[in-house]
Amino acid sequence: MADNRAQNGDGARSGSGRDKIELVADGESSAPSGQCTEQRPESRSGPRRALVLGAGGVLGAAWMTGALEAAQETLQCALGDVDLMVGTSAGSVLAAALRCGVSTEELVAYQRGEPIGMLAGLGEVHAGPWPRPPRLRLGSPRLALAALTAPHRVHPAVQACAWLPIGRENHESLYAMVHVLQSRIPSKAASAHLTATAAAAATPGWLDNPTWVVAVDYDSGRKVVFGRPGAPPANLAEAVAASCSVPGWYEPVLIGGRRYVDGGVISVTSLGMLAGEGIDEVCVLAPMASLVADRRYAPHMHLERRVRSLLTYLLMREVRELRTAGVKVTVLTPGPEDLAVMGVNLMDPRRRQAVLETSLRTSAAALAAHTAAPSGPTRQREAAA
Repeated sequence: MADNRAQNGDGARSGSGRDKIELVADGESSAPSGQCTEQRPESRSGPRRALVLGAGGVLGAAWMTGALEAAQETLQCALGDVDLMVGTSAGSVLAAALRCGVSTEELVAYQRGEPIGMLAGLGEVHAGPWPRPPRLRLGSPRLALAALTAPHRVHPAVQACAWLPIGRENHESLYAMVHVLQSRIPSKAASAHLTATAAAAATPGWLDNPTWVVAVDYDSGRKVVFGRPGAPPANLAEAVAASCSVPGWYEPVLIGGRRYVDGGVISVTSLGMLAGEGIDEVCVLAPMASLVADRRYAPHMHLERRVRSLLTYLLMREVRELRTAGVKVTVLTPGPEDLAVMGVNLMDPRRRQAVLETSLRTSAAALAAHTAAPSGPTRQREAAA
């Protein structure tokens, strides 16, 4: 379904109101890398808004779908029209759909197993809760060697992923979905969506509105942001598939001779990249973090909460960095009621509808509660908890 083209390298293809917290903050600077250029939208009056959709697997996508209406209320604009959209892993799928014109109502119906509108006729893009046994081959010998010889140069989570075996699952159905969605972009906007940026980047199949899709180069360990100025050329389907390729579960995606895996390995949101981009307001949906977590004593649940706590700390560090730049940041994460429904396996599709329905309720309640919450030091202490 995808033609796997770009350039460089080597590799083989392969609820309640307190459940979520709103934060006001600002950012860090980040230099672009790579080669693909993207046109910036013309300046306009009013604040420039961004939507950041994080990693989180099948259940993370379901949770974020339930939180989209709250995000739209926060940003006060149609989500597909934000000035910048950043998607990582599951978030990249939602980002692609929103940019192609899929409505929040259509996404909710799809998660309920009743695809309508632009998603009509499209099947599932995931299999069961567990993958097939992986291939008995080291995921990235080059990256593993780098982790041994220069560990300070490689992100710890990326180092760990280098030692995982090559996964057997692929994203053929995801490729197909993204291609179909792009073909269904309304005709009056199709030329703008599919040609303006492509002409500048010499890369067919991207979007005109700034849309960044985060992946990791599986041999260098570096973050790659497809669609960002300077990134390697890739079409949208390739980039989304690469961003969703969980090491050890899915085979890496080959783009221009280089292998790419899930962008969530290096950061669950990559929020810090927004510094210096002229963004005034950003809403972040981060299903792998939790600002208000519950206590679980079963060993596997306790471990999951410890990992989630670490990811939340890293996210909040990026939020604080954005705060110094004057950016208003609203962060929504799953709360205790959401976590109870999600469980520990975020790839389990059997929980998807329950997660969606819970998020639809808790996200709206959380946003309402924190919109009415007092501002100032009291609120900031609550946000930091």
